[in-house]
Amino acid sequence: TGLSGPEDSPRNHFLAGSTAGAIQCIVCCPIELVKTRMQLQGTGEKGRSRTRTYRNSLDCLRKIYRKEGVRGINRGLVCTLIRETPAFGLYFLTYDGVTRALGCEPEDPHLIPKLLVAGGMSGIASWLSTYPFDVVKSRLQADGFGSQARYRGIADCFAQSYREEGFRVFKRGLVSTLLRAFPVNAATFATVTLFLDYMRAGEKDEDLDGNARLPTAVTTATATHVSYLVQVFQEMAGQALVLVTARQLFAKDTVGSLTNGGTLV
Repeated sequence: TGLSGPEDSPRNHFLAGSTAGAIQCIVCCPIELVKTRMQLQGTGEKGRSRTRTYRNSLDCLRKIYRKEGVRGINRGLVCTLIRETPAFGLYFLTYDGVTRALGCEPEDPHLIPKLLVAGGMSGIASWLSTYPFDVVKSRLQADGFGSQARYRGIADCFAQSYREEGFRVFKRGLVSTLLRAFPVNAATFATVTLFLDYMRAGEKDEDLDGNARLPTAVTTATATHVSYLVQVFQEMAGQALVLVTARQLFAKDTVGSLTNGGTLV
């Protein structure tokens, strides 16, 4: 059921996921860079004295390009590539393996709980496999914000971070990330899999004239509703973590800190 076909092997899932992860880095890296810079803007300052280097996300991207060029807007690309390529491969490999192990079939009365478990475990496995690189990527993208660059590259960032804060620095924020990863990926994978199975069933029930059982307009509307439900599930999954972060920011800063980088999430 779901994303797997009869000819799909675990190797195919890993390679397909890794390829997708590598390709999406081209778009993902600049966007994450802007989000990081926007969230750092005004950190440690209070009230009206806060410095606003960037007016919005587009202004941030434009100023980074003017100051640092193409290399600047792709800061952290290599680290993102190292993180996303195996992470996406393991992401889809884990989902395929867990669904096969649990025996997820359309007729299974416990299909949805099994899909939720498989999706959640996929998200956790993906983050656990490459989280230290995510920490380094974030530090590289934040490096030089409002001052001179501190790190010479990935290896130097690893070395300085370990020397100053020990191995625990590479696990910082991991628990909150995993708490969000499980419900978000559980809802995402379960929704996609159930929708695919539903559409496959519709294709099998075509009329003798070759007309699909459901009109295109209906299937498009259904896809829109499913997409919206995924977004709602994601928002609900991260709500508790957002509240905790908001309370910490309120103790140090103003409400403006809560919206920095919000358009890029």
